[in-house]
Amino acid sequence: MQRDRIWPVLAIVAGVVLDQITKLQAREILVPGELHSYLGGYLWVELVRNHGAFLSLGAALSGTLREALLVVGVGIFLVGALWWLLFSTNSTTEGRWTMAAVVAGGLGNLVDRVWFHGGVVDFLNVGIGSLRTGIFNVADMYITFAVLFVLVRSLRKKPAA
Repeated sequence: MQRDRIWPVLAIVAGVVLDQITKLQAREILVPGELHSYLGGYLWVELVRNHGAFLSLGAALSGTLREALLVVGVGIFLVGALWWLLFSTNSTTEGRWTMAAVVAGGLGNLVDRVWFHGGVVDFLNVGIGSLRTGIFNVADMYITFAVLFVLVRSLRKKPAA
């Protein structure tokens, strides 16, 4: 494996481990439905099992369809993303690191879906007053930062002359 691809792969492993450690702590310490407020109400911590995707999208689907989309579909995507990260001949360093964040987040949540029968552990919520994020976890932060990075980079790129 080329050296410039080893570090993103190690970052994926570290990201999944960090995500799973925080979820383990959340499951051991938090009581479902019990809300804890920190930092003057900017951070809420509450244990929730999310059976859907982002903001519980797909949670109402039948178990079979939800599993097909969120376990099999995501698994196939992650295999393809990891293959691209490892073997693409036209990837950039930025692209590999961004993809590593997506893969780390996706794998972190996929582990939950497989080990915990479809329910991803979410426990963080930030906001001001009633303006709040959905409940999320560390894996979601990896994916969100990757998407935001791509979005900001695409807005900052200058068109070719």
